[in-house]
Amino acid sequence: MDKKLVEQITSRSEDFAQWYTDIVRKAELADYSSVRGCMIIRPYGYAIWERIQKYIDAKIKGTGHENVYMPIFIPEHLLEKEKEHVEGFAPEVAWVTEGGNEKLTEKLCVRPTSETLFCEHFAKIIHSYKDLPKLYNQWCSVIRWEKTTRPFLRTAEFLWQEGHTIHATREEAEKETRYILDLYSELCKDVLAMPVIQGKKTESEKFAGAVDTYTIESLMHDGKALQAGTSHYLGENFARAFGIQYSDKEGKQQYVHYTTWAVTTRLIGAIIMIHGDDDGMVMPPRIAPIQVIIVPIAQHKSGVLEKANELKDILSKSVRVKIDDSDKTPGWKFSEYEMKGVPVRLEVGPRDIEKNQVVLVRRDTGEKTVVPMDNLENQVNSLLDKIHDSMYKKAKDFRDNNTHDAFNMEQFKDIEENKSGFVRAMWCGDAKCEEKIREITGATSRCMPLKQEHISDTCVCCGKKADKLVYWGRAY
Repeated sequence: MDKKLVEQITSRSEDFAQWYTDIVRKAELADYSSVRGCMIIRPYGYAIWERIQKYIDAKIKGTGHENVYMPIFIPEHLLEKEKEHVEGFAPEVAWVTEGGNEKLTEKLCVRPTSETLFCEHFAKIIHSYKDLPKLYNQWCSVIRWEKTTRPFLRTAEFLWQEGHTIHATREEAEKETRYILDLYSELCKDVLAMPVIQGKKTESEKFAGAVDTYTIESLMHDGKALQAGTSHYLGENFARAFGIQYSDKEGKQQYVHYTTWAVTTRLIGAIIMIHGDDDGMVMPPRIAPIQVIIVPIAQHKSGVLEKANELKDILSKSVRVKIDDSDKTPGWKFSEYEMKGVPVRLEVGPRDIEKNQVVLVRRDTGEKTVVPMDNLENQVNSLLDKIHDSMYKKAKDFRDNNTHDAFNMEQFKDIEENKSGFVRAMWCGDAKCEEKIREITGATSRCMPLKQEHISDTCVCCGKKADKLVYWGRAY
């Protein structure tokens, strides 16, 4: 291994935040731009986002959703139609006040989210129950003027998909909300090798203007929680504010039921913080832009590059494969692709060719295996599946081992001071207790898991009767 290149990454145990930034930049995922809080997503990082896009896009189109595009600007009067919503976003809104050399007669908000735009449009096109449901999705960027930023995790501009659907009944809308939550969970588990907890947000943590907010919460390697995706049931709140009504089968006017849901490029940050190590990225195989890197050994010798290219042609039928035939040393190449987290390295040299074999090296464990060239495609695909399963299990074991139960505030405080991770504790439902827990421990309610357990009869804070299990934690 090229020691010099590896030493450029700060150790996780030394400085987790710097370790994260080192990987983002040195694995060529993103770079800083000249605008504070905005990032340049480099090709390698954007390729990860494209694969997330591809997965979600195919799934939602398969159930009748259509992609649309809304303007980036929202007039001030439109944003203010839903009072609770605008108050929730006010601190993060960026405004345009001039166009060219002239002052605008009305300020324009730069899109922090698009509910108001969709609602204005829905009000124009919905007339009858026959027009429902409307299942729309948008791929775009949004602006939120964050005070503290970090690439992928929290930036002034970020990429996301935002789904907006309207339905005739609450039942249909809630079914949509839960379907999307399941979809996001499947994306995390089946593609990102990332375990999540499905749950419902408390009243104080839900989306501004929502009736119910559902979330998937994940645990990073530093013990902090990350909200990985949300799905919201907005009820009739926005429909009433914007006058979105339809004529039902009896000819009566009814308000629609609205859902909205999103995941963002912060999922790339989650991949880094869940799977990465001191040598760089560890990329889940199904999301990796490059799944196999072929490194020819002694490539100047006759037949080595030819054989490497022959193997590439074989593997490219089913995996994303690249060959590095540059003049860099094999050690430099090993370090480079370990930094980028490529799941499998394939080494082939003159001796391997003589023996009709190759060496496969796993990025997640470093394990080397000598395998025959015969049936190589199937062997590589099988190995990639094993790596995915192994990475998921490792991440889940870490989460489970760093999830603690608290039955009173002394235990809760002790866990927060001496351990890290999720804290499971019962809650009475009183917002005052939720706030007191935050003040004393620094932990916020992450979610009330959909799969509820009864670990105690009393609230961890006030001691009164409690029937809600809550996951708490410090969060990004």
